[in-house]
Amino acid sequence: MSRHFLPSRTAGLALIAAVAGCAPVGPDYKPPTPQWTPSSWTAGSPAPVKPVKDTISTAVPQPVDPQWWTVFHDDELTALEKRLAAANFDVQTASMRLAESRASFGVAQANLLPTVDANANYTRQLLAREGVLGLFPLPGAPTTASSHSSSASTGGLANTPLSATPGATGANGLAGTQGGVPNLGQLFQPFNLYQFGFDTSWEIDLWGRVRRNIESAQAAIQQNADAQRDVLLTALAEMARDYIQLRGVQRNIEITERNLDTAKQSLDLTQQRATGGVTTDLDVANAAAQVETVESQLPSLRGQERQIINAIAFLVGQPPDSMQAELSVTHPIPPVPPQVPVGLPSELARRRPDIREAESQLHQATATVGVAVADFYPRFVISGSIGLQAIEAKYLGSWYNAGNYSFGPYVSLPIFEGGMLHRVLELRQDQQKEAAIAYQRTVLNALHEVSNGLIAYDAEQHRHNRLEQAVVQNRRAVQLAQDRYGQGVADFLSVLEAEQNLLAAEQQLTDSVTSVSTDLVQIYKALGGGWEPDLPDKPGGEKGGSLMDNVL
Repeated sequence: MSRHFLPSRTAGLALIAAVAGCAPVGPDYKPPTPQWTPSSWTAGSPAPVKPVKDTISTAVPQPVDPQWWTVFHDDELTALEKRLAAANFDVQTASMRLAESRASFGVAQANLLPTVDANANYTRQLLAREGVLGLFPLPGAPTTASSHSSSASTGGLANTPLSATPGATGANGLAGTQGGVPNLGQLFQPFNLYQFGFDTSWEIDLWGRVRRNIESAQAAIQQNADAQRDVLLTALAEMARDYIQLRGVQRNIEITERNLDTAKQSLDLTQQRATGGVTTDLDVANAAAQVETVESQLPSLRGQERQIINAIAFLVGQPPDSMQAELSVTHPIPPVPPQVPVGLPSELARRRPDIREAESQLHQATATVGVAVADFYPRFVISGSIGLQAIEAKYLGSWYNAGNYSFGPYVSLPIFEGGMLHRVLELRQDQQKEAAIAYQRTVLNALHEVSNGLIAYDAEQHRHNRLEQAVVQNRRAVQLAQDRYGQGVADFLSVLEAEQNLLAAEQQLTDSVTSVSTDLVQIYKALGGGWEPDLPDKPGGEKGGSLMDNVL
């Protein structure tokens, strides 16, 4: 047996090597080249207005920090971003999809190897009298045409007269013989059948159909890894926006409360002057109306504060109102840095996860074209079985008495499929073209998002500088109006108008400061958040792990 085993094993290894050396049919994937690659990022309006003072944050072509939110230098924001990476449900769902794609890849890889199954069964059988055995004549009967005709007219073994003298029977209950002729009366009795063995099957992947499926599954892994990164980036950006907007709303609450105090002081002053007969009740009514108008803004602002805090709690997987005490303490709006690292446009396709995801989809579509092409070629399958079969269990230990095997190749060649294979190939080719178009569109959309983000960032900063000067002038106008009203040289309407203008200007300035910071968040999201090979650190200093790994 050993003399034949070594050559057989050598031949099998040679066959595997030959199959592995055959190039798969269909197109090989080539990474696409974006059609548009600017040399640098540009921002600003065609004719920018000169700022009042040099406080414009500018974009510089420096590498983007993977933990881009640290540019705001806000420890609480940094802590929230780290909590999000470990607790966000969308990120966990994307991680599960990544794990599923890895499992699918393992399934595709398994098809490249032989399958071996073990089987064992026991059956109790009864042969039919008018079944297959009825086709055979009685052993030892005359073979003349007339005899055969007579036998055929009355059936085979099933219609042959039974032996009157029963023969010896075996332990299994089957008939013995009587003078060399089977005892037919016992032949049609129930009997036992024991068998076990092994079955094997292996498709020889000559044309690369299985390997193209593996390539497609591998591209799906990369696609889901980039989809996970995209979900993480979106969640991180949403957290930063919500946190900045929360601080902006809290700042507006402070401004409104301060203006409410001013309005109340004006009401007290007006009431005193009306008591002294210096002014009329009209001024008192106007002052009281101003107090109520300013105070009416507070419930809405406080409601916005609670809603944003709940939005942050949802991002980190916490129930409503669970983070009110933690985040209700007022902090300044996170400021932007003097310089914003944005990298180079040529790095965008590497950084943005949606571009990488679109490229993986193109790779996957290209591989499926190869699968469709391979379906036109013959399939070669080697199958076989080996086992033991006996009507009595005691014979199962003897290969000589119970052994059986079968081996052989199987070839399948499609001849007529009603045009199905051609239509499938056309479908896969069209899907490949669609994926190529989607890739170019994704790249172009990314370039537009970055450009528009930089423009909005620059324009909002110029607006912010003008609003700062407007607030300075409105504060001066309020002071002058109050002084003139106290001196009796101006009516209260001038004070009322000045206070209203100041409140509006201060709120607009706060909204502008918030917008500048959220515009910077949008820029980093458009840039792909930098290259993030690892998840942010989990609470307690534990590394979040590679984005190619499950975050759970």
